[in-house]
Amino acid sequence: MATQSPFSWAAQALPQMATRLATDFQPPAWVVDESVNRLVSFLNHVLMSEPEALARLARQKGQRIELVWERVHLQLSPTPAGLLERGHFDGFDLRLTVTEQSPISLASSLARGDKPKVRIEGDVQLAAEVNWLIDHVRWDAEEDLARLIGDAAAHTLAQTAHKALEALRGFVARRPGADLRRGSAA
Repeated sequence: MATQSPFSWAAQALPQMATRLATDFQPPAWVVDESVNRLVSFLNHVLMSEPEALARLARQKGQRIELVWERVHLQLSPTPAGLLERGHFDGFDLRLTVTEQSPISLASSLARGDKPKVRIEGDVQLAAEVNWLIDHVRWDAEEDLARLIGDAAAHTLAQTAHKALEALRGFVARRPGADLRRGSAA
């Protein structure tokens, strides 16, 4: 006769609580605004390391790109220099809507290295350019760390972080209920 764990309720309740917290929690507007500013600065930092990405985005200058996930709407527009700037506009030339509603499922798929499922509306050429950016532009964290702490230390830290990320991906892929969806029972 199998004995049920006294903590089995936690295995069912924790994903639901985390999803509810993620969907019900609304940070102050200034936190969201500043976070978006930091995100755009980070994206531009990454883009500046890839001249081809800058050239491709420069050709799309003035286009209106809207990224949507749940209540988050991020509006961006490429500049003549090939960087991104925040936009506040009506309408869009390209809208990318992340279809995964559960923050836990989205985080799990990203931890596995999967692209999230996205609904695409608008300009096909602009969508192709954005897809190229997603496929080819990567942040070289080790290079940025090397500027701060030196090459050897940055390499060691990057290798350790890479191994930890691989272990996390393996854990996420093996854990039971890895495909929990919002509102489904485990």
